[in-house]
Amino acid sequence: DLARLHIQEMILSGSVHAGARITSREVSEAVGMSETPIREAMRGLASEGWLDFVPHIGMVVASIKDEQLAEFYAVRGAIEALAIELGGLSYTEAQLRDVDRNLAEAARAVAAKDIAAYARLNREFHFMLSDTPATQWTLKLLQNLWAQTAALRRGFEMVPIARIRASLDEHRAIR
Repeated sequence: DLARLHIQEMILSGSVHAGARITSREVSEAVGMSETPIREAMRGLASEGWLDFVPHIGMVVASIKDEQLAEFYAVRGAIEALAIELGGLSYTEAQLRDVDRNLAEAARAVAAKDIAAYARLNREFHFMLSDTPATQWTLKLLQNLWAQTAALRRGFEMVPIARIRASLDEHRAIR
């Protein structure tokens, strides 16, 4: 787990980028453990899409092609819709108040054109709707997909402010 978390943090922090090689020796030295559990962690991360194995090179940080991006977001959207379908009936009044607070803060972020704040609130919105007793597995899947989106630097930073306004409208319709 330590090796896995270290590699994920390297990717999420941007210290390694898509296509960059990651060696078991490098991670081993950083976390102070043998290379065997490191290689196992790397295989696990490869099976989840964080890393790719490239022959004659080794493990590299996964990248996604622009044409795959639509599929990536469609899959994430379908899982989020399923989470709402499965967990929606169990939302408490307190959870719905939190959603309303989130929407109000998101509206202020859009008005201020604060993309970073909106991106944080967007993620919070989706996680709030997916965090119910009936949707813990879908929540784990979503957390992994969201983390990969962040690692790929393919979030709202890449889109115009009009898309953020449309996203807020979509959130209001979901509510």
